[in-house]
Amino acid sequence: MLRKIKSAQKGPSWLEVGLGAALSVALGIVLGAAYMINKPVTKVTSIPKDAAAGAVYLVEGAKDLNKNAVMDERRAFVGGESVVVDESELNAFFASLAKPLSVASAPAKPGDTAPPTATPDQKILQTSAVNARIRDGKIQFSDTATLNVLGVTVPVIVQSSGVFRKSGSEWEFDPDTIYVGGCPMQRMLFFRGLILRKLLFGQPAPDDLAAAWSKLVDVSIDGSKLKLKAP
Repeated sequence: MLRKIKSAQKGPSWLEVGLGAALSVALGIVLGAAYMINKPVTKVTSIPKDAAAGAVYLVEGAKDLNKNAVMDERRAFVGGESVVVDESELNAFFASLAKPLSVASAPAKPGDTAPPTATPDQKILQTSAVNARIRDGKIQFSDTATLNVLGVTVPVIVQSSGVFRKSGSEWEFDPDTIYVGGCPMQRMLFFRGLILRKLLFGQPAPDDLAAAWSKLVDVSIDGSKLKLKAP
């Protein structure tokens, strides 16, 4: 009892003070990120010359859905040929193979061979077809992810710009910028991989395309074209 009284008189220890400060900083970061994510993102055809400081815009790539041309390019690519595509063809390609992707809050049961079918109130995340835009030697990918948290639906625009670089034996997208809503996330190394995997590229590529991609010897951007060079 005497020890407890003396401890109370001395006040909190340095460890307790440090832990409290760390928790306060973490809470501040979370609240700040939540505020930035909720900042509006304006879709425009070009960035305004008088854009306000801190404003976040999205310029989407062209959507000329020529599915016949896309299927020809796909057959050539899967057949081992080099192909050169523009953003219109990329977006037609994404639209042709992508289906709205939902992540259910209910986990799969042991022994299930397929993910659980989510009812509308169980879908905590929904994404759709990715949009691509090629400008100034960079490629931008964007999508609208719809979050359903405690019955509240929140649509969030996710966009990332960068280039392709070789990592190990395969070419991967290497982002310079990542925005979730109005919040820049590219410096948050742990979160940026999760954002790319779940919010932008959550739709798995078909096996034949993944196999063809793994054999590429070069992936580059030339003007407004994406060049995929086969062996």
